[in-house]
Amino acid sequence: MGRIVSSALGVLLLLVGCAVLSHAQVPPSWAERSGYTGLLAAAARGEAVQIKHLTSKGEKTDVKDGFGRTPLHVAVFLGHHEAMRELVAAGADPNALENDRYDIVTIAAVANDVQTLEVALALGASAKNITSRYDGTALIAAAHLGHAEAVRTLIRAGAPLDHVNNLGWTALLESIVLGDGGPRHTETLRALVEAGANVNLTDRTGQTPLGLARARGYGAMVSILQDAGAR
Repeated sequence: MGRIVSSALGVLLLLVGCAVLSHAQVPPSWAERSGYTGLLAAAARGEAVQIKHLTSKGEKTDVKDGFGRTPLHVAVFLGHHEAMRELVAAGADPNALENDRYDIVTIAAVANDVQTLEVALALGASAKNITSRYDGTALIAAAHLGHAEAVRTLIRAGAPLDHVNNLGWTALLESIVLGDGGPRHTETLRALVEAGANVNLTDRTGQTPLGLARARGYGAMVSILQDAGAR
């Protein structure tokens, strides 16, 4: 019976993970980019000089496309760093949210684009923002995907280690329940533990990180948690 329950729980968590990914931020499609004009078009092409020209003529940096993306969101999705800098210099809000409540920090973290993430943070974007329909953070999103270097970058930027999203999970819990137990998620867990994340915060059902890792047979994660005093 225990094995059946554990298997059913695993399937449920896999479905939840797929649902989370299906509602991840959406980059502008080729068709959308083809229809852009003004600052949105310049951001999509990474044209920093044109951005400076247009903003000097009075174009507003908070213009949005049909999905609520500002030119800054577009520039981040496409990794255009000079365009990002020029937009923020012209007054773009580095903490603005698009329609699904994603900010540029979460966009870069989910893409595992650490260089763009570092540029975003340097421009005033906060690693502490509560984002997405899951009331999560960029750190939780990156941990879910096993983006260990992005996780470390966000930790250095002051991301809240123990924030609980509306699914009842922290970044540490997501690295286990939505991870695969492989090297990427194990290194993500290690980074969180070494930074001081609470290894005994339970999920909504009272399951501990250690118990969840054991149930999945994630031996390396179990060792990390035990060494950190997990119960």
